[in-house]
Amino acid sequence: MGFLCLCILVIAMLSACGKSNTTTPSPTPTTEAGGETAQAETIYKQNCVSCHGTDLEGKMGGKTNLQHVGGSLSKDKIFNQISNGGGGMMAFKGKLTDTEITALADWLAAKK
Repeated sequence: MGFLCLCILVIAMLSACGKSNTTTPSPTPTTEAGGETAQAETIYKQNCVSCHGTDLEGKMGGKTNLQHVGGSLSKDKIFNQISNGGGGMMAFKGKLTDTEITALADWLAAKK
């Protein structure tokens, strides 16, 4: 009985060693929409949370709620508001690049 168990154990170990180690490669992350979204969210967290809140709910009343801003403002209007400020909002033209403002405006315009 002990010899039979030993043989089964040896066969099991040898068969396990003979298996090929094939793994499915993980998908390559894209820099398209996902990357732009991540960039915009990072910019938002670094520059906008103090007035507009972590969930875009607005902390200062009035028009600081951005949860559905894309439903009322175009990307161009959002870009201009971020760049030039106004209505109590500071201008970010000198603080953020046009590329960063565009990414942020695109992301916010999708909030409808």
